Amino acid sequence: MPTPVATAPSSLYRSYHVVTWGCQMNDEDSEQMALGLEQLGLTAAPDVEHADVVILNTCSVRQKPVDKAYSKLGELRELQQERPHLVVGVCGCMAQVESVELRRRAPFVDIVLGTGNLGALPHLVQEAISRRSLPRDGGAGADLTEISLPPRTGQTVTDVPLRNIRRRAKLKAHVPIMYGCDKFCAFCIVPFTRGRERSRPTSEILAEIEGLARGGTREVTLLGQTVNSYGKNLLEGRVPFADLLRRVGAVRGIERIRFTSPYPKDFSGDLIKAISEVRAVCEHVHLPLQVGDDSLLAAMRRGYTVDDFRRILWELREAVPGIAVTTDIMLGFPGETDEAFRNTLTFVQECQFDSAFMFAYSVREGTRAAEMGNQVPQSVRIERLKELIDLQNRITCEINEAQAGRVFEVLVEGASPKNPLKVTGLTRTMKTVNFDGDLRLIGRLVDVRAVKSHLWGFQGESVEERLPLSQRLPATVS
Repeated sequence: MPTPVATAPSSLYRSYHVVTWGCQMNDEDSEQMALGLEQLGLTAAPDVEHADVVILNTCSVRQKPVDKAYSKLGELRELQQERPHLVVGVCGCMAQVESVELRRRAPFVDIVLGTGNLGALPHLVQEAISRRSLPRDGGAGADLTEISLPPRTGQTVTDVPLRNIRRRAKLKAHVPIMYGCDKFCAFCIVPFTRGRERSRPTSEILAEIEGLARGGTREVTLLGQTVNSYGKNLLEGRVPFADLLRRVGAVRGIERIRFTSPYPKDFSGDLIKAISEVRAVCEHVHLPLQVGDDSLLAAMRRGYTVDDFRRILWELREAVPGIAVTTDIMLGFPGETDEAFRNTLTFVQECQFDSAFMFAYSVREGTRAAEMGNQVPQSVRIERLKELIDLQNRITCEINEAQAGRVFEVLVEGASPKNPLKVTGLTRTMKTVNFDGDLRLIGRLVDVRAVKSHLWGFQGESVEERLPLSQRLPATVS
């Protein structure tokens, strides 16, 4: 569906606000949706109270973000009673899998839009505005629902939602390279919310990144549910993810490349070689483990063993000295015994991850795990999670403390949130560094010595500015 560029049809509608939960893919979707709404003549509002159109971009990977979305809808219902013209839309993964329940619990919602239909948002907002502008009976939301996912035959993504809209100049950008997932892990709802694996043509990805570089972008993060599965079914010919990294690394102006999240089963030797050889690829890999017990990995249908993961980790660290490895760990999967839990703790101690996203298993209706017996009591899940967090936090602090005194390359992103007299940025290994400096450093690569370590990263001091003045970005880029 072509993206409309007409002005919103009522003078009541001047602003929008997008609320986002979930992963980096959702963040990127929200940015594209915001750009689509601006094509209607709407401007960004600082919060929902000052917006005429509110879009919730939801997540359903665990129950907590779903609960947050319904709680926010309760607030919006009250707000809409005060301001009947308010248009409310729910997009993203929760909308994809809970459209019927969503309509039942929140009938005032105007738009329910799934992950495969984001390009329709501007048109649906126009239609909802038109309906809200008419006399209404009871204030019920308009039944504007689109939740179809691409068919299995759609192996190549050529009609990417809203990617044709000119993007804002920014220092760092996310670039989706594939959508969906074919892994069907027992606990995961993603294949049902995002559909099956579809890759974008390499030429389109490179064209987008080249355009970003011309606009001042210096760091790109390549996104995909299983990002290293990229290219398996491209009509233009198979382009392995490792080759894509090499091609992106050749784009003039791109200083840093990150990617998330790879899948251990598809982590090839050639990918490790590309990480070590392509200068722009950062020395950081987020490699989801989930658990450190073979019986649970098999029950989860992850397709690899603890030894497989150990081999990848060893090869990465041998090929890329000093690489930072982060991970995801889930505790409380059905059937997790105390022995299996201890196996995970032991393996985490062995792996020495730089940091980890740690969470308790959450039942997702429609997945295999939801139907399994031996569900672990919630209280046990939480107690085990607390023990894991304590262990990983100690490891993170020890790793960071050992790196105090080192000099890191930092891409300066802006003022420190807690101290406006300092600036902040990330090392190539994804560590946050705060140090004395002013906003003229934004967009520059600066050598910074880590003076004091923390769980979150480092306090540092500038050693030298890395780029000549002619190559530095203006301070207005953010």
